[in-house]
Amino acid sequence: MNRFFPSILILSALLAGAAQAQIMKNHDSNAPVNFSADRIEVQDRSDRVVLSGNVEVTQAGLNLNAARMTVAYKNDPNAAKTATPASGSATSNVTVDRIDASGNVVVVKGNETARGNVAIYDLNRRLITMLGNVELNQGSNRLTGGRLVIDLTTGRSTVDGRSAASPTSSSSGRVSGTFSVPQRTQQ
Repeated sequence: MNRFFPSILILSALLAGAAQAQIMKNHDSNAPVNFSADRIEVQDRSDRVVLSGNVEVTQAGLNLNAARMTVAYKNDPNAAKTATPASGSATSNVTVDRIDASGNVVVVKGNETARGNVAIYDLNRRLITMLGNVELNQGSNRLTGGRLVIDLTTGRSTVDGRSAASPTSSSSGRVSGTFSVPQRTQQ
């Protein structure tokens, strides 16, 4: 029998225990996206908004902070128009498709915190991909690596050693972590 097999079983048990409290699971990506920043630039012809300086974005209990973000949206001309009470004019339905964040990116929901240099939140696919010096914390459990992918549908998070400079090479780094284990009494 392979002597590494018991180690794999132990690691699998630790990972399963750490994954039980999946706060990110079933996140509502259709909820309104609220934001604040020191500066905002609306680029209507490009269908995007550029936020800079202490940027904070929230959506259904998910908080995303960074130095800079670009929000890509689309203006759906086929969506039903609604009249605003103050002006009586019609406004069209704008939907956010993607948020690109850079500069000390932090994503927080519940007791889970993810950090990285860059993040891409694809609202349509319900994925957050973080690159560069990523760290995922859940309570006292911690994983570090080069890339983190958070699936907001399943709550599954995947960390690998790929670096932002070389996204196709898995040999550029390693994943490391610390998992807390329940204290057992000696028998």
